[in-house]
Amino acid sequence: MTRCMANSAAKYNINVNAIAPGIIRTPLTEGQGCFEEERYSNIIKKYPANRLGEPEEIASAALFLASDMSSFVNGHLLTVDGGFSGN
Repeated sequence: MTRCMANSAAKYNINVNAIAPGIIRTPLTEGQGCFEEERYSNIIKKYPANRLGEPEEIASAALFLASDMSSFVNGHLLTVDGGFSGN
């Protein structure tokens, strides 16, 4: 969908990108117990970064995509998951 929208909107000088986050510390993930010591230890074994993400890390990716630094980035899915999807 991102690529399709990017291709359609490009002629209007609009870039369309998406962010695919890993597990991020939020009230929802904390409520699910993802950050409780025993469960956290088991989860981070799957993450090369050896930790889960923080909201600021997703915000930084969004800021990049919203800035002029990404002016030639279009139709991209930016994975922000500490290397999880590379396993």
